[in-house]
Amino acid sequence: MVRTVTGFSVRRPFLVIVVWVAVLAGGFGIGTGVFERLTPEVGKVSGSESASAEKRLDQAAPRPERLTAVITGKRAGDPALGSALAAVRAVPGIAGLTEPVPSTASSGRGAALLIEVMVAPGDTAKGAAEAAAAKLHGVAGADVTIAGGPLSDAEFDDQAQKDVARAEMLSMPVVLILLLVVFGGLLAAGLPLLIAVVGIGSTFGILYAFSTVTDVSVYSIQVTTMLAVGLGVDYALLMVSRFKEERRTAPDVAAAVARTTATAGRTIVFSGLTVMVAFAALLVFPDPFLRSMGMAGGAVVLADMAAALTLLPALLARFGHRISPAKERQGRGVFARIAHGVQRRPVLTMVATLGVMATLAGPVLGMHISQGDPRMLPESTSTRQLWDKLAVHYPERAQWAGRIQVLADAPAGNPDLARMRRAIEAMPGAADVDEVKLNATQTVLLATPQGPGEKPAEDAVKAIRDLPVPFKVEVTGDSARMVDYRAMLAGRIPWAAALMVLGTLVLLFAFTGSIVLPVKAVLTNVLSIGAALGIVVWVLQDGHFAGLLGTQGLGYINLTVPVLVGAIAFGLSVDYEVFLLSRIRERWLAGAGPRDSVAEGLQRTGGIVTAAALLIGVVFAGFVFGGFAPIKAIGLGLVLAIALDATIVRMLLVPATMTLLGHRNWWLPRPFRRVHDRVALAEAATPEPEPVH
Repeated sequence: MVRTVTGFSVRRPFLVIVVWVAVLAGGFGIGTGVFERLTPEVGKVSGSESASAEKRLDQAAPRPERLTAVITGKRAGDPALGSALAAVRAVPGIAGLTEPVPSTASSGRGAALLIEVMVAPGDTAKGAAEAAAAKLHGVAGADVTIAGGPLSDAEFDDQAQKDVARAEMLSMPVVLILLLVVFGGLLAAGLPLLIAVVGIGSTFGILYAFSTVTDVSVYSIQVTTMLAVGLGVDYALLMVSRFKEERRTAPDVAAAVARTTATAGRTIVFSGLTVMVAFAALLVFPDPFLRSMGMAGGAVVLADMAAALTLLPALLARFGHRISPAKERQGRGVFARIAHGVQRRPVLTMVATLGVMATLAGPVLGMHISQGDPRMLPESTSTRQLWDKLAVHYPERAQWAGRIQVLADAPAGNPDLARMRRAIEAMPGAADVDEVKLNATQTVLLATPQGPGEKPAEDAVKAIRDLPVPFKVEVTGDSARMVDYRAMLAGRIPWAAALMVLGTLVLLFAFTGSIVLPVKAVLTNVLSIGAALGIVVWVLQDGHFAGLLGTQGLGYINLTVPVLVGAIAFGLSVDYEVFLLSRIRERWLAGAGPRDSVAEGLQRTGGIVTAAALLIGVVFAGFVFGGFAPIKAIGLGLVLAIALDATIVRMLLVPATMTLLGHRNWWLPRPFRRVHDRVALAEAATPEPEPVH
């Protein structure tokens, strides 16, 4: 299959290049429209009680979105403020607004204005919100901060676009410089960068297509973009490096491309499949965001694979004669020396590396996940500024979680409903319970969540659900969604992990012909992921050195971070495992002993794995310095996972364990041999070519 696809690309390079130019034009021309379709909402669980209650509430009556304004410099009865409020009431789409509430912390100076914006058919809420904000900002002598609803949604969207642009601006020049150092030529260095650009364009197009049928989160555009760039560079780096090596002995460029695609091409296919397995594991979660990330991530990997196996061979066939062959290696290389050093003390090396990784992973035990608050955004945004002002002037309102909403299938005035209301008011995590009649048979109780933190409100949600009442009750709101989300993670993470591990074991078994190496690979990958998440918790949750990244310790990790970092890092770690095992197995089949095959395999892939990790690390690092805290956490987690995997795991732990195992690395019980013969995906062994004299 690989030979057929790449062979066509080599025979028809011009046609393949034209097709990809069209894809690129469509991605950047039409696909960038996805930035207008992003949603900041995450953490919903399809089929949960909170989702059911929310759906029923929407069906019963349209619920207004709420803007919150903090105005300082004016008293509540100021004529100018009164005129502005009247102008706001006259804005089409404004359902109403509350009277100014004097500040509880500044002797009446500064008023809080709550504006409710009814979402009308055609989604005119954003225009109404912007018009209302403009009226309030027009009050002379007043300092107005207004956010929430459509205004905050727009800020989340804008921040996503800024972070992508900043990451590309920071990472692309660095990536080009590193590629120039690796390849020593502009053309060879430019090819991986070109594949990365194609990956970005394809990502925009894929996400735009998804946005026509489902919600696309602000996270997805950032995560899939960094993944598209990183994998595109990695795959192209592997292909171009192998091409330069084959150029030493191949009679012409076409033969070098054929040899390259027969070896590196198959490795890329297998590596892509392992990453796709990791994204497929996200499909077990009922969270629409995680499911869409699984589908979009898998599609992006497929696009990068397609570009590496079609566009890149076409470009090599057309311009490969301008790329100089790799220089002949003289003597033992640095990575072989590292391998031999490890092989002299494998037990000490293994114990030391395991100790380091376990220590780094320690903070994971104290990880606290949360849906987050406006501190996730930069201080320059109105949403973040509103949060800070509420904390100063209205500390009792500095609560990002919305009200606890209790939907009861009982009419207003029902005695059992009244008793339930009193029971809710007595709970430590709820207060100020209001009763709203929906219709003749349904009533909503609205309770204000009480702190400190999220736990009291979440405990109140659980207690409300356990109240013995003779009618149906469903609880929704931010606190209820968080309770449902935690329960969903606890129930589905084992299934996702099982799918990821089982898929990886099967693929690595097919690739290596061993049942030992796949198990070893899974265990070492879990170590690197755990260590990376431990550092993320230590820095971004606990606040150690968080200022260096332009943020602060938030006291929590956003609920999307552990799952996404775990899935993506697992896929990328197996990706590098495939790079290494492909050459180790190649030397093993060529007759090298267990120690020599490991040392030679590490020498032949050490430079590629290190360069690939450095390049993809630079790409992810561009997002670490973005403005959105969850993306910082995801970027940092992936940078750390890749760095630990490419250094401690690949250079130290893998050689140590494979040395200790010796011939047992390739153990395959007889019943599995026939199975492997049927499903083998590994490259054929290719003897090391002799240099042409």
